[in-house]
Amino acid sequence: MAISATERSDILQRHAAAIRGSTRTRFFTIATVVFILGLFLYGLTTLETTLWRVLAGFGNLGSFVVLMLPPDPGSWAKALIFVQALFETIAIAFLGTVLAAILALPLGFIAARNVVANRIVHFLARRSLDTIRGVDALIWALIWINVVGLGPFAGMLAIMTADFGAFGKLYSEAIEAADRKAVEGVASVGGGKSHEIRFGLLPQVLPVIASQVLYFIESNTRSSTIIGIVGAGGIGLYLAETIRTLEWQQTSFLILLILVAVSAIDFLSSKLRFAIIGKRAV
Repeated sequence: MAISATERSDILQRHAAAIRGSTRTRFFTIATVVFILGLFLYGLTTLETTLWRVLAGFGNLGSFVVLMLPPDPGSWAKALIFVQALFETIAIAFLGTVLAAILALPLGFIAARNVVANRIVHFLARRSLDTIRGVDALIWALIWINVVGLGPFAGMLAIMTADFGAFGKLYSEAIEAADRKAVEGVASVGGGKSHEIRFGLLPQVLPVIASQVLYFIESNTRSSTIIGIVGAGGIGLYLAETIRTLEWQQTSFLILLILVAVSAIDFLSSKLRFAIIGKRAV
């Protein structure tokens, strides 16, 4: 049923605050938009971004693509070395991710508000995770290289440390979003705190955790190629060397190996993810 102009005006007057929002909300909205626009314009000015440089860059990219074709390892011996380095990269990503996922699980429960109500403990746990997560895996690789030396062990520790903070945060958020009814049901039949976590929270968050771990294994396969450039093992060392010596066909061969590995891992992880959540992967 249509309303008259008088009734519409009366509704607008009575609910003006809800419809238009408070002055403070409008001020923060405008300030946020102005800040984002200012940051965008500042970035364009500081980075000297021009249309001509973008077009020229595409031309240079085309030249590099021509130099990279066809992909060629140079010899069968080099091809075997590159494949071995690729498996080393996958091992770094897998071990680092799995260890981080296991070690972060207890801290994820401590950082969740619905598990630990103490504000001081919760604050310290969250800030510790933020501190660890705030340092990139490449920086952790440089740190661990100086601690344990060059090689894949340092790379594995770098992936583990960087993912530890990320997993702790993701776990705590998944636990906080869990339905409280299952926990209350366990408590109503006399279950203690450990029973509430084991039978009320874990069954709900385990599929989410498994999905996150599978995604991180896929993502860290790419990240492990980067940390290898600084000496943390894997195929990244050979990738940096071929670029430095202008061996573009070998570079494209290495990139092709990485793409195939990431695609295979993505395919397998998607199948496992759907198997865990109980749906058919199509």
